[in-house]
Amino acid sequence: MTTRNAAYWTMTILIALAMLGGGTAYVSRLDAVVEGVTALGYPTYFITMLGIGKISAALTVLAPRLPRLKEWAYAGITFNLLAAAISHAVRGDPAVKAIVPLIIMSIGLASWALRPASRRLGPALFEPATASADRQQIATANM
Repeated sequence: MTTRNAAYWTMTILIALAMLGGGTAYVSRLDAVVEGVTALGYPTYFITMLGIGKISAALTVLAPRLPRLKEWAYAGITFNLLAAAISHAVRGDPAVKAIVPLIIMSIGLASWALRPASRRLGPALFEPATASADRQQIATANM
């Protein structure tokens, strides 16, 4: 196992554990979660929705293949944690309540950045090889 691969799995397992733990607490509607979410001004139905999203994201980043779904999972993790940090900062909570989600988010971003090629969307999905050749032919024809 390469250093990069070990770092990827370390970050991926950490972010998955954080999301699974948080998601389980949200789906279980623990009193502390309900109090925290409502103190930020969010409706209680967000709790279940966020819990399901966190658990789904954790399972997706751990699953083999599914590169497009992984991109959405990492984006969802980032949006969730960034929104948590901003919500705490705007509310005037102690700085640690805004910093902790940003630290967890950085673990998720590290997992995303270190993922192996088999877990990435390839450039072929964005631009098929024929599309580049087609554009070149059109440009040449228009000269």
